[in-house]
Amino acid sequence: MTSARRSTVLLLAAASLLASCGGSKDPAQKGGGRGPTGPAQVGFVVVQPTSVPVTTELAGRVTAYQMSEVRPQVAGILQKRFFTEGSIVKAGQTLYQIDPSIYQAQAAQAQANLQSAQANANAARIRAQRYRPLAEMEAVSQQEYTDVAAQAQQANAAVAQNNAAVQTARINLRFTKVPAPITGRIGRSLVTEGALVTTNQTDPLAVIQRLDPIFVDIQQSSAAMLSLRKAMAKEGVIPASATVRLVLEDGSDFGRTGTVQFSEVVVDQNTGTVTLRARFDNPEGLLLPGMFVRAQFAQAIDTQAFLVPQAGVSRDPKGNATVYVVGPGNRAVARTVIAERTQGAYWIVTQGLAPGDKVIVQGTANLRPDAEIRPVPATTPQKIAAPKGGGGAAGGSGQAKGN
Repeated sequence: MTSARRSTVLLLAAASLLASCGGSKDPAQKGGGRGPTGPAQVGFVVVQPTSVPVTTELAGRVTAYQMSEVRPQVAGILQKRFFTEGSIVKAGQTLYQIDPSIYQAQAAQAQANLQSAQANANAARIRAQRYRPLAEMEAVSQQEYTDVAAQAQQANAAVAQNNAAVQTARINLRFTKVPAPITGRIGRSLVTEGALVTTNQTDPLAVIQRLDPIFVDIQQSSAAMLSLRKAMAKEGVIPASATVRLVLEDGSDFGRTGTVQFSEVVVDQNTGTVTLRARFDNPEGLLLPGMFVRAQFAQAIDTQAFLVPQAGVSRDPKGNATVYVVGPGNRAVARTVIAERTQGAYWIVTQGLAPGDKVIVQGTANLRPDAEIRPVPATTPQKIAAPKGGGGAAGGSGQAKGN
């Protein structure tokens, strides 16, 4: 055989091989997505309504459980400070000593005035007792007895007035020792020994804050709260236990849960928010007043929600969520659903599904609406068979080479 004729035979064999390969693809392409063994196998899960918490994450700010500004109640020179800045102080513990000399003198003077008033009252009482029988015998006029009796009562009133003055002087003397109003951690001292303090001064002597337990004030928009209350008015949504978790500024979890104590009954006109206050145990003192945190908590429980694996939910360019369910005649049916949030590996679907729907979660990559499918439970392993005719193709290639 000449070289020209041999080349012609090889070209014809190659053309025949290409035609046979192209023909093997046509049936699959005409099948509209059907595999060589029939409809595509998909895995589904049967969904049922379940109770899902309506969780919220909001910004919050830490505030002290108790705070007290230590202020002087009498004026004078500060003689001594009795505490260490930044330490824990107990309620009633003496923090400062104000010069007591003036108040000691005032207390002594008040006590002396009281004794003088008591002596005058005793004399007036005895005089009135003596005048009584004389007035009965008409030895003295009734008016004279009335005047003496009135003097005795005035003397008793003077005793009561001076007694009150003694108590006031003793109180002022006691106030020269400035006590801690509450138990807590005290900050730096804002005055030094030798400073003049007054009862009407602007700055406190120090500030005490109780940090265990501690409060977190959470801000929620009035619109979000209104939406939640409307949802709770419908069937299937019930209040949840007010347990709160905190995410700290560095992204770590606080590690302890708190409880919501109350919600404000007014909306802040400047921010349009309502304040919720949560209480946390803070034995290590990790939370400090003024710190910003993120609060995560469930405000309600939706008892009619569906948990759908995230693989079964897709979204269009507009963000609308869609799932495929197994329809009549084993065909894929697209459903538009409402899925606004996730819980772990699941989307929480609140609208668009019914109890018992078979949601397709496997084999959705090339799925089209109304496509014929072979549904199996999602846990069933998928069988993948080798395409038929593979050996013949290989043999044809060998023959081509042989020719």
